[in-house]
Amino acid sequence: MQINKEKVETSKGVVEYSVCGSGEPNIILINGGSGPIEGWIKVLEDVSNLSSVFCYNRLGVGGSDKPQENQDGITIIETLRETLSLIAIDPPYVIVGHSLGGLYANLFARLYPDEVAAIVFLEASHPEDMKLEEYQGKIIKTINKLLSIFDSLSQHKKLGEVHFVKETINQINLHEAFPDIPLYVITGTKENRLMPKEALTIRRKNQLDLLSLTSYSKQTFADNSGHFPQLTDSNIVIQVIDKAVQKIKENC
Repeated sequence: MQINKEKVETSKGVVEYSVCGSGEPNIILINGGSGPIEGWIKVLEDVSNLSSVFCYNRLGVGGSDKPQENQDGITIIETLRETLSLIAIDPPYVIVGHSLGGLYANLFARLYPDEVAAIVFLEASHPEDMKLEEYQGKIIKTINKLLSIFDSLSQHKKLGEVHFVKETINQINLHEAFPDIPLYVITGTKENRLMPKEALTIRRKNQLDLLSLTSYSKQTFADNSGHFPQLTDSNIVIQVIDKAVQKIKENC
């Protein structure tokens, strides 16, 4: 499937996005950290057969403008909401958040509960996952340190979202109430060679903890996947999003 991209001018800069499919509820796909629209290529066509789908490149990614301010969670969510408003993509939404995008989906639901009908956490980051940094090996820590040094040499990269994850988590913790909406958790089960077993065990417990956010929650395991089920277990991702859409239609 070829992804047709458009651009819209927001108060924070030009945002590149794509809309496909039709119908309600509107499905919002939120990429992982610095991930591009193309990360959804294997699921986008099938998901667009379910309803209208919006995906986009956050500031600093793809054809979107470089950020001019710190890209913490609230700033990212407000830019997203402005983008959706400008192109008339109306709530309530089914929000699908992958990896770091899961933190943004989590925070979005807390800040604007009336605008979110359901959440799909796709190998989503949990606020407690930050503590897993202590399990990183020397090689990973060295790579991260070098990347941080390179980022410091570029003004817009210094403003990038990866440098404000802790602030985003603090924002989540400050807004404790999560709406009682349908919630789906997709968890990859393949081992990550870069993640020690102790860290993997803790992360899986954190995935399980996400289910406690609402009274209606379901976990699905993607047995062919590690961190990117949308690429390696696309059928499972499509099926779970379909369940979320159908659940909302049942409740209407």
